[in-house]
Amino acid sequence: MANEPTLQQLAEVFTSLEPHLVEPGPADDVLQAITSNGVQVVQGAEHAAITRGRPDKFKTVAATSEVPLNVDSIQYELGYGPCVDAILENTTFVTGDLANEERWPGFGPRAAHECGVMSMLSFRMFLEDDDLIAGLNFYSGKPNAFDEHDRTVGLLLATHGALAVSAMQRGETAAHLTRALASNREIGVAMGVLMTQHKISRQQAFDLLRITSQHSHRKLSDIAADVADTGTLELPRLQ
Repeated sequence: MANEPTLQQLAEVFTSLEPHLVEPGPADDVLQAITSNGVQVVQGAEHAAITRGRPDKFKTVAATSEVPLNVDSIQYELGYGPCVDAILENTTFVTGDLANEERWPGFGPRAAHECGVMSMLSFRMFLEDDDLIAGLNFYSGKPNAFDEHDRTVGLLLATHGALAVSAMQRGETAAHLTRALASNREIGVAMGVLMTQHKISRQQAFDLLRITSQHSHRKLSDIAADVADTGTLELPRLQ
């Protein structure tokens, strides 16, 4: 698509989100910051939440209001919906007319009529070396609420959130996990390649690797190895 962001633009947008996120600390606090600030930076969002669990059991955490809890409970009851399917199918789902959504005929009308939600934007949060699965979700009572910019910003928030969830499962801070990952030799080489090619900072280079890992659902170390071998990083395609 002609209007997809460049790697440098993705890095710059990610950097611009930093003031909206809390300083490194307990992962639960980071998750709460991602959802509460997500409704500010994802322009079409009125509510946000993070889902965490396993294929047969999900739980909504860090919800900004009762709305996500009510919407998600319908999905968990039925076993499908934008949030559940984004997690299980390793992809991103966007819908702007839940009342008439053919992909989720049992869920959509209930979400619209019982909860007043017409649009959802759901991302799989890729967790490295973890048997838990998670997703970041945005909700709106307006039809067709989410545009391409919202998808881009949502992807970046999902990347940050995935890092926080992984850190939480290890009992670490997000900052600790970032330092551990960045110490990997191949990741260091890949960061150097990206810094030289795109004239970006060390942190932005690391962020680009995390963004690509999140969106392609591949381990960051594998992405870094490809960059080190080929000298290129494939731009994530936003669905």
